[in-house]
Amino acid sequence: MAAVQEDGSSVTSSSHESSPWMRRSPGLGSPSPWIRELGSEERGLCLIRLLQECAVHVGTGSMENANLGLEHISHLASPDGDTMQRIAAYFTQALADRMLKGWPGLHKALNSTKLSSVSEEVLVQKLFFEFCPFLKVAYLITNQAIIEAMEGEKVVHIIDLYSIEPAQWINLLQMISARPEGPPHLKITGIHEQKGVLEQMALQLVEEADRLDIPFQFNPIVCKLENLDLESLGVKTGEALAVSSILKLHSLLATDDDMLRRDSPVALKNLQKVFHNRQRPLREFLDKDLINLYLASLDSTSTSSPLSLCASPKMESFLSSLWSLSPKLMVITEQEADHNGFTLMERVKKALNFYAALFDCLDSAVSRAPIERHKIEKMLFGEEIKNIIACEGAERKDRHEKLEKWISRLELAGFGRVPFSYYSRLQAGRLLQISNYGGYNFKEENGCFVICWKSIPLFSVSAWRRWSN
Repeated sequence: MAAVQEDGSSVTSSSHESSPWMRRSPGLGSPSPWIRELGSEERGLCLIRLLQECAVHVGTGSMENANLGLEHISHLASPDGDTMQRIAAYFTQALADRMLKGWPGLHKALNSTKLSSVSEEVLVQKLFFEFCPFLKVAYLITNQAIIEAMEGEKVVHIIDLYSIEPAQWINLLQMISARPEGPPHLKITGIHEQKGVLEQMALQLVEEADRLDIPFQFNPIVCKLENLDLESLGVKTGEALAVSSILKLHSLLATDDDMLRRDSPVALKNLQKVFHNRQRPLREFLDKDLINLYLASLDSTSTSSPLSLCASPKMESFLSSLWSLSPKLMVITEQEADHNGFTLMERVKKALNFYAALFDCLDSAVSRAPIERHKIEKMLFGEEIKNIIACEGAERKDRHEKLEKWISRLELAGFGRVPFSYYSRLQAGRLLQISNYGGYNFKEENGCFVICWKSIPLFSVSAWRRWSN
């Protein structure tokens, strides 16, 4: 399968010079016949180049050249082809959707009858859980960390920031029932914007808790995470609190990009707010990363700089509120990817690498024909790709960032890392081994877990607690 160079040097080209196959040939701009006769690897490389050149034209507003590029790509891409053909089909759709947004009336008319089904959203998440081990490993590590942190506690309250999969908490109930000192009183607060999802979650968890004779309470909160009022969580004195976030926290990075650029030069002042009333001194951070702070100030729009970590008011406020709740443990699972760049080309190159690996690992689990594979790629991966490529501002929710940025952000917010136990690592390795998940592995990075496909990092799991001296 073709791959993209991380820096894009081998596949990018000037926006003023297109590849030979991008040039208009006689007969309605159709590509040369030899393109259709390319082998799989050659076709993959050709598609990467075409996609990146097309992205340049879309980004610079050269709609005629972009349209020609999309036409040529359509002769090679296919949602039922090999890995690169399928990826290209969804990136093409995303680039086309971005172009159409230049004509809001046309874009709205073409999308006005599209309905999102809650049952389909739940189904595709379950399919991803079933066919790929990423969520299984994340749930296992999260639950083991919670069990260890809550040893001896009588009342345990878990806040699930994206409550969609009952399997995680059914497993936790079974683990808690085996505690030598007996199970605690367990309360789970589940957050999801669809009431039906939470109702199904409650039914399954209450049934399992009754079967295991565990005192249990499920507290459903129907809302989007960005609109969550932490007062509604019902955290009470005496409860040992844990927070679980599975592939959701990045959505709080969505903000107005124009405001971000305008305010970023004064982001250093926000560091004072971040450390206000914290036990960890600001000086400690400055001493640790003073050089990076200085370099970042020279390029205030850089999303890789510590300064940019303070640029999302929603994230800053949310983490500050969580810190005030004094959680005993917070476990965060996120995509190990960098899809939050300002420029379209930056996001296209990084997303091509990330989703090439995801499509490839899915191919190893499901053959090309089954409907299940198509549903995961279209309804999960395809929608993420579209959001990353076609959307901007507050509409762009899939702002995946790498572990190093989450570490900096959470440390700025007053949290300290909690290393995972040897037993957690042992369980994760055993799960991958006994489930016959060939090609998958994990590694430790800065005390956190990174789950990989063929040595390519795809998801990270990190544990945190409120910082204390």
